[in-house]
Amino acid sequence: MTAVIFGVVVLLTATFAFLNGFRDVSTSVALAVRTRALTPSVAVLLAAFFNFVGALISATAVVVISHTWIHLPDGQSGLSILVAALASACAWGLLMWWRGIPASSTHALVGGLAGAGLASLAVGGVGVGGVDQSLLFQVLLPLMLSPAVAYVGAYLLVFPVTWAARYAQPNVINERFRRSQAIAAGAVAFGHGLQDGQRVGAVLLLALLAAGYSDGESIPLWAALVSAVMITAGTLFGGWRISYTIGYKITRVDPLRGSVAQTFSAAMLFVGAIALQWPLSTTHTVTASVLGAGENQHFSVTNRKLVMQILALWVLTPAATAAGAFVLALALSPLAA
Repeated sequence: MTAVIFGVVVLLTATFAFLNGFRDVSTSVALAVRTRALTPSVAVLLAAFFNFVGALISATAVVVISHTWIHLPDGQSGLSILVAALASACAWGLLMWWRGIPASSTHALVGGLAGAGLASLAVGGVGVGGVDQSLLFQVLLPLMLSPAVAYVGAYLLVFPVTWAARYAQPNVINERFRRSQAIAAGAVAFGHGLQDGQRVGAVLLLALLAAGYSDGESIPLWAALVSAVMITAGTLFGGWRISYTIGYKITRVDPLRGSVAQTFSAAMLFVGAIALQWPLSTTHTVTASVLGAGENQHFSVTNRKLVMQILALWVLTPAATAAGAFVLALALSPLAA
């Protein structure tokens, strides 16, 4: 039975990775397409390539991430927690995609793990085996504070960039920043692969540990490939619902502000993944940067009603996936016995 549940976890993890790429392609391509820096087909191919490279490279940090997040109980109990958490996160991601809302898969997964762990503890007295003391500073605080940092950083960065370009003709400015935005789009895709590839790989490593198939000191090549290939496949088949929301519905963005937003987002993702090993949400970081850059204009162009709806769903995401995973874990409790 342990091998069967492990197979289900791998399948759900691959589905989660595919949906991650499917939904998060918008973070890389929306602004570049909106400002005509790239055509839709070229933007998606660019995003897919850099997502694949970033996800493969991220495998080197998976061991650290998996040890920082949680320590699952061994055997079927730990695997059942992962099944409930992944199923809840996937269901929530599909709902947010259908509604065209850019919601974080990372927040959904964290909420799902918390809810499933509580259910397992309530039923059998065996829940999450322990939480590292650095969890607050390495996971929770970066996830909560990164949107505010992205908003403020992009807002402030617009000032020196517009000052430097104050004497240039508008058509020259637009052309130059379209070129830089094409580069920034690839950088965001690479940062997305670095960040979200770590999450997928960490879940697979947790599953291997719980099933007794690994000592947790390294991630198998096949697990790294599952992460990279499925995220890339999702990117290639990605829907445009969320791209339309980010590119057209939140705020008006010209090539200059689009380039600023994506450049600052990519910088945050790189620093978080490589230097600090913080699991930042690509969706939250890019969306907040777009909003911050768009707000720095002489007239209001922001759809505040939509922004408030997005913020409310951001807050609701971990609670909703925790509740869903709690119910699923209770239903799966006989398997964990």
